[in-house]
Amino acid sequence: MSERTDFTALIAGHTGVIAMINAGESGLSVLTRLLRVVEPAVGAAGLVWVEFAPAGGRVIAATGSAEFVVGRPLPATDPATVCLLSGPPVREVRVDAIPGALPVEVAGRGLCRMIVARAEIGGLTVGSLHALYPEGEPLDESQRAVIGYVAACIGHMYGDQTGLPVHGDGPVVAALADGLAVVDREHHVRLWNPAAAQVTGRPAEQALNRPLPFPLPPSGQVLDHRLPDGRWLRITAGELPGPGALRVVTFRDITDQQRRDHDRDLFVAVTSHELRTPVTVIKGYADTLTDHWESLSDDDRRQAARIIGQRANELARLVDRLLTTATEHRPGGEPAAPFDLVDALRGAVSDLPADVRHRIVLDLPDDLPKALGDRHSLATVLTELGTNAGKYSLPDTPIEVTAEANERTVSFRVADRGIGIRPEHVERAFDRFWQGESGDRRRYPGAGLGLYLVRQIVEQQNGWVSLRPRTGGGTVAEVRLPRG
Repeated sequence: MSERTDFTALIAGHTGVIAMINAGESGLSVLTRLLRVVEPAVGAAGLVWVEFAPAGGRVIAATGSAEFVVGRPLPATDPATVCLLSGPPVREVRVDAIPGALPVEVAGRGLCRMIVARAEIGGLTVGSLHALYPEGEPLDESQRAVIGYVAACIGHMYGDQTGLPVHGDGPVVAALADGLAVVDREHHVRLWNPAAAQVTGRPAEQALNRPLPFPLPPSGQVLDHRLPDGRWLRITAGELPGPGALRVVTFRDITDQQRRDHDRDLFVAVTSHELRTPVTVIKGYADTLTDHWESLSDDDRRQAARIIGQRANELARLVDRLLTTATEHRPGGEPAAPFDLVDALRGAVSDLPADVRHRIVLDLPDDLPKALGDRHSLATVLTELGTNAGKYSLPDTPIEVTAEANERTVSFRVADRGIGIRPEHVERAFDRFWQGESGDRRRYPGAGLGLYLVRQIVEQQNGWVSLRPRTGGGTVAEVRLPRG
């Protein structure tokens, strides 16, 4: 581990990151590559990037000895979150001086010191970069400067809105009132009120005497327009009386409304699409039994009844997931209690669909400490992770379930040898209704709800869940729960 900054390696690695961006890559894959370049250059044992949104933070990328925290949430009220969002933009701190469970767990792994740098856009913090070190020689001033510089670079990536933020909460503050502009016959701005600057993020000095930065609808009509940063405006326009041919334009941010409308339409589309297959199969076999009962053999009848039962179980599970996600109700709700994770996993395997159950390979220690959470919900978690692994891997390949513990958590992993997951998708996969493929020719069916439910269940129990590509091909899903 270097005791001072290796600028040669840093510049060479950063050049590679810029080449990725110039080649069209963006988002989480570029961010993770940047962290891997910086970690050895500044002699850190691990780097962590926390993305902040109004509801709090989440670790979306980490390297080295800190990789185990990927996916960990940091609620807005968490003492560690409050600490990270205060103080100088770049500082060196002792990890054990930060309150909260996560710093204690990090310190327990021998990572005792940290350089932390916040990334800000317009005074709003979008994330923080953490370089973690064990005990040792005093850190060099150049290391602090590099971490601050890299945090600023990541902030610039957020400002470009190219694949970041991961969770879709941009750094622009929602407007408190409608924007108003007056434009001339060439559509150049002559008046730009403060709310217009808030809505668009464009101050008056950048708007006045320049073309209107969005389309102008015909007088008396309404236009919904999407800005380059992904937000939506609802724009109206009207003529001003007088000889100057001036027009008044009003606009407001309707991003939240568009998102709700999109979610509603997507829910209806997914529901109709995903219900159609099992319902069609059930109806077809039921009609066959009704119309041809006498001509069917006993084996044919049993096979038809078996398929109807399987499809009915799939239908019941799909309906349950759709209703759960539609109402934003988090499953579970039982008080957290210590339970035997190994015993719970073995029991949950028996509830898996038969085509997944026979592929499960358990490698569980006998002396695993108890986990703290809701034992009954574990069956749902394993079912979703197991069926997901089965869907994206060949039918004759194993699905491996392993478990381990450290000083603070008990965890288990579900690993397959399937098609794997792209780095830029490891967080998006947990979004409701998100699917890696779209359209009617998707190779892998599903409603895009399973991983969303898993994260809801696990985080309700103060745990966290993450995905990562598996070395040699495939995907690893890891669930961590507090020790009991």
